[in-house]
Amino acid sequence: MAKEFSRSHRVAEQMQRELADLLQFEVKDPRVGMVTITAVEVTGDMAHAKIFYSAAKASESTQQGLEKSAGFLRTQIAKRMLLRTVPQLHFVYDASIDNGMMMSKLIDEALASKPEKLK
Repeated sequence: MAKEFSRSHRVAEQMQRELADLLQFEVKDPRVGMVTITAVEVTGDMAHAKIFYSAAKASESTQQGLEKSAGFLRTQIAKRMLLRTVPQLHFVYDASIDNGMMMSKLIDEALASKPEKLK
């Protein structure tokens, strides 16, 4: 039976906390703006980390700003987490919040258009 929390899972959780702090207080790139780290997935060999993010104003420039600051973020994570091998950072936009808001809007519209007798 596998462990409930593998090392890569624990590293991913810690990395999510550290990245959120770094993006809020340390990254000075104006393209990044308000970014929320929604999840981090680290491979078993700790070579790569996929960072899922959402942003208030998601654009191509936000993605480019994150990719440009990946080296700085990786260096800071190495100092803060004391890992022997620090994963390469790959940023992926997480559209689940946008999809959830769209579904909620559609449900509200469907309920509003429902006849009074069926409510």
